[in-house]
Amino acid sequence: MLKRVLFTLVCLAVLCNSAWAQKTVVFATDATWPPMEFVNVDKEVVGYAIDFMTAAAKEAGFTPVFKNTAWDGIFAGLASNRYDAIVSSVTVTEDRKKAMDFTEPYFSVRQALIVNKKSDAKSLTDLKGKKVGAQIGTTGYFAIKAVEGVEAKSYDEIGLAMEDLNVGRIVAVVCDDPVAANYALTRYKDTLKIAAVMDAGEVENYGVATKKGNKEIIDLINKGIKAVKAKGIDLELKKKWIGQ
Repeated sequence: MLKRVLFTLVCLAVLCNSAWAQKTVVFATDATWPPMEFVNVDKEVVGYAIDFMTAAAKEAGFTPVFKNTAWDGIFAGLASNRYDAIVSSVTVTEDRKKAMDFTEPYFSVRQALIVNKKSDAKSLTDLKGKKVGAQIGTTGYFAIKAVEGVEAKSYDEIGLAMEDLNVGRIVAVVCDDPVAANYALTRYKDTLKIAAVMDAGEVENYGVATKKGNKEIIDLINKGIKAVKAKGIDLELKKKWIGQ
């Protein structure tokens, strides 16, 4: 009888361990950046990056949880351990690599210039003396700041910048090209256009950011990213969310 009880307990322990062994990874995301990450009409966080990381989690054997987090505090939250990682269209830069670690890239972008359809502007240099908007702390905002004579106006959300452009409060917006396409070719297709895709010399890469030294999480997410790319799942997701 005792042997049967012990055998039962061992079996239960094995079952419990296998059920609980899968690690949960909490991702912060600023869900205001369609089609990469945004909140849909059902109040769900969705988008290319969300689907990509969900697929990566399935391939690598972890459970993803996505936490909608405002951009202006997202990096501070990572430093204070409020979540394990950030998947929020974060461009990998040398400055950011000093403060955090990154996975291998999961998406590549360039900066795009969006203007009113009546505008003749083809580049930021055509807009000297005028206000151009971007989300604060993004590479688009830094691109505006780098052009002498152009006034950079920052926004907490890219959608607010697009609305100001649409009603004429600013003359242009700079943001990542898939986001630009989402707004200029869909939401404001009758009034806005992409004037140029800006060549900064090299393509920008999105990576998942983690706290410095968190090798366990980096290795786990990288395993999933590599599998998603190897199976062509990323191409299917690009077709779904971006149309190419």
